[in-house]
Amino acid sequence: MVHTSLQQLPHPSFCQHMPALDWLDLEGNQIQTLNYSILKTCSKLEVLLLMDNRITRVPEDTFQSLWKLGELNLSGNRINELPKNTFKNLSKSLLKLNISYNPLLRIHPSHFNHLTQLQSLALEGIEIPDIQTKMFLPMKNLSHIYFKKFQYCSYAPHVRSCKPNTDGISSFEDLLANMVLRVSVWVMAFITCFGNLLVIGADCLMGVYLFFVGVFDVKFRGQYNRNALLWMESVECRTIGFLAMLSSEVSVLLLTYLTLEKFLVIVFPFSNLRPGKLQTGVILSSIWLMGFIIAAVPLMNEDIFGNYYGRNGVCFPLHSDRQEKPTSKGYSTGIFLGLNLVAFLVIVFSYSSMFYSIYKTGINATDLRSRLHRDVAVANRFFFIVFSDALCWIPIFLVKILSLLEVEIPDTISSWVVIFILPINSALNPILYTLTTSFFREQVELLLCRWQRRHTLKKDRKSLTSSTIFVETARPQCYQPPAYLQQLSLVEADPRYA
Repeated sequence: MVHTSLQQLPHPSFCQHMPALDWLDLEGNQIQTLNYSILKTCSKLEVLLLMDNRITRVPEDTFQSLWKLGELNLSGNRINELPKNTFKNLSKSLLKLNISYNPLLRIHPSHFNHLTQLQSLALEGIEIPDIQTKMFLPMKNLSHIYFKKFQYCSYAPHVRSCKPNTDGISSFEDLLANMVLRVSVWVMAFITCFGNLLVIGADCLMGVYLFFVGVFDVKFRGQYNRNALLWMESVECRTIGFLAMLSSEVSVLLLTYLTLEKFLVIVFPFSNLRPGKLQTGVILSSIWLMGFIIAAVPLMNEDIFGNYYGRNGVCFPLHSDRQEKPTSKGYSTGIFLGLNLVAFLVIVFSYSSMFYSIYKTGINATDLRSRLHRDVAVANRFFFIVFSDALCWIPIFLVKILSLLEVEIPDTISSWVVIFILPINSALNPILYTLTTSFFREQVELLLCRWQRRHTLKKDRKSLTSSTIFVETARPQCYQPPAYLQQLSLVEADPRYA
């Protein structure tokens, strides 16, 4: 009786006319009610399929007489509440249970306590905000379980097969789901950490974070799900999450400060608004202190924030879900869509104003023009730094907004954001701060010239015979006298040669 628009089950005595009935499939009908009186004569049933109907409630004693029932499918109905002992009378027989895609408001911790023989449990499409490990421990024979989210798998570590088996970052076996992520996390960690070691301390912390993610991926290789819950609730996970947040926030605040400093110098060239060394030191110290406070606040009160950093295997609080506490969700939103978005808009506005001011300024004064040229050169470098930050933060803003709107985000996007996009500005900043400067280029050219000169001199020495006196007749063109030697003409040195 499949897809027959049946609105209610047949007369309670219909099983009496079919005493050997052991399989009943009523899929795709319009059945709304289900109770004990309807099924009391169907004691021989082994399979009962009621998916895709309009059932709204299931009384506690509904399955009391079905002592042989081995498979029960109630998926795709409109059930919003299940009594605590709904499946109590099926404890010795039920092997497969599917209650997926029902608008259940809550699953009681003891709902499945009696199902000791159960082998397969399907809970797809169901949010379980108060999920606990003890919900599934009594089902010792459970071998297959199906959830809405991969994160739920960590609450059933004894189950051999859990779906979905990945969230795009982690998998059932590994902290990092695939080889591309495993290789990339080490590459990005190396570039970010060592590239920033002597340049920007805040960005170096992002490299440290990625290194630890790689280390723990190696540690849990092949058995991640057994350790997932312990890992996400561990001090190590919270610590590297703290480092990642500290790094990203200090980096944003530093860039905002540097941009505003350039803005004041270029847009108001006649003013004396450049901060001194003391002021700069105070501002930088304040930025680090503010970043530390932002990253540390969620760790101070777990009752309010919950496990703020332990929402996923990489310990970064980007994606919001219904399990997240309202305070935690509000704090995360305030940081990513409040502070960071405002900082990004300030940076964009400042650079737009700077370039507009430069374009509109028609000053011919040599000194001022020279000073502006220096500031413009610095501004150009900072433009590329801002551009790299835009590449980083715009995708993060979009992911955060979509998660708040509860839009389904493909799992692979989260992995790309955390492993590739989040560290991108930390990896590029040392290049933009150093490799693009004229001083750095001059030093590289000087080193290359010196190497070329030594190489040429060695070849010249080898070509001479032992009896020949070697005389260095000319210096290579790349030779430049040290900067500290003052270059003066004879006229400048002594007026007598005028």
